[in-house]
Amino acid sequence: MHILIAPNAFKNSLDAIQVAAAIEQGLKLSRLDCTTACFPIADGGDGTGSLIIESCEGVIKWKEVHDPFGRIIRASFGLIDGGKTAVIEMADASGLRLLKKDELDPLLASSYGTGELIKFALDEGVSKIIIAMGGSATVDGGCGILSALGVSFFNAQGYVLRAIPGDLINLAKVDISALDKRVYNCEMVILCDVDNKLLGPHGAAYVFGPQKGATPKAVNILDDFLKNFAAISHIKSGINMAAIKHSGAAGGAAAGLHIWLDAKMVNGTDYFLSLTNFDDALEGSDLLITGEGSIDRQTLQGKGPYGVACRAIEQQIPVIGIAGQIPLEQDDDLQDYFDTLVSINNEPADLVTAMKNTRENLVRTARGIGNLIALKYG
Repeated sequence: MHILIAPNAFKNSLDAIQVAAAIEQGLKLSRLDCTTACFPIADGGDGTGSLIIESCEGVIKWKEVHDPFGRIIRASFGLIDGGKTAVIEMADASGLRLLKKDELDPLLASSYGTGELIKFALDEGVSKIIIAMGGSATVDGGCGILSALGVSFFNAQGYVLRAIPGDLINLAKVDISALDKRVYNCEMVILCDVDNKLLGPHGAAYVFGPQKGATPKAVNILDDFLKNFAAISHIKSGINMAAIKHSGAAGGAAAGLHIWLDAKMVNGTDYFLSLTNFDDALEGSDLLITGEGSIDRQTLQGKGPYGVACRAIEQQIPVIGIAGQIPLEQDDDLQDYFDTLVSINNEPADLVTAMKNTRENLVRTARGIGNLIALKYG
C-alpha cells in the first residue's frame, strides 16, 4: 500500500511540513506494511509562499521593509520559474505573527511592507507575481500596498492621508498618477484562503477584524472605511468590489489590488495544487491522508483538505481526514469527501494543552490508523 500524506498546517501549532512528518512517523511505527510520500499543502494562508518556493526550487531574496506599524524588519520573497515569477507571502511583511498580542490594532496597521516587497520583485525584472494573502494583520483594503507603489489618498479638503484605516475613513480621492508603471506589465495573482466578500456581517471587518485586534467599535469603523473605499473604487472601475468572491481576503487587500492593479483573485488551494503538480504525486496512491487544525463545514469552502480530497475522489482514492477538531455528529456533506474523519485528541484538554501536544497526538493517531488498516489488510 502506498499512502500520500498531504496535510495543511495546524494553525498556531505546526506547519504543514511538520504535520506531514508526524503522520509519516506514526504510520512507520504501526504494523502496516506501506510506503509513504509527504506532500505538505497550503491554501493561500500563512506558509503558502514558502511551500511554493521550496516545491519549485526557488531562490529566496531578503530585503528590509516596514512591518504593519512602520518598523524596519527583514522579510523575504522568492523567485521561481528561472527568475520570471516572484512569490510573496503577505504575512512575511504584514503578518499577525510579526506582532505581539497586546499591540494588535487594525485601525493603525498597514500593508505597506508587502507593497515594498512587490517593488523589490519588480526590480528583479519579473513578469509575474504570486501573492499568498493569508495571515495578515491588516484591514486596509490593500491601501498600504498601493501607497508603497506610488498611490496617494486624499480627504475632501485635499490633504494627504496616511494609508491606514484610521485616517482612510475620511477618504475622498485616490490618485494613481504616480503609480509604479511596471505593474501594468506584470501579471499579478492573488491566492485567497477564504471566499468571504468585502462588507457586512460575513465580510473582512466583521469576521476577521476581531482576530486582528479590532474592538466592536473598530469593526464598525473598518467596515465603514471599506464601504467608502469600495464606492470610490466603483466610480473608477465600474466594478463593485464588494460583490466579488474572495474580496474580503486579507482585510480587503485582495479586492483593492484586483480593482487598482488588475490582480487576479484565485482559490489558493487549487492554484497551489496545480502549480506544485499535486496530481502527479497522487497518481498511484492507494490512500490519501490529509488534515488541518479543524475540519468542519468551512473546510468545504475551498480549504486545503477539501481541495486534495476532491482530486483524490476523481482518481477513486479513499481519503482520511485528521484534525484537532471534527464535528461531533456525522455531517453528510463532509462524508461525501472524507471516507472517515479522525480527531487527534483522545481526552479532554484546554486549547493551549491540545496545541502543545499536537505533534505527539498526530504520531499516536497515525500509528492507530496504520494498525487499524493492518488488521483489515494484514
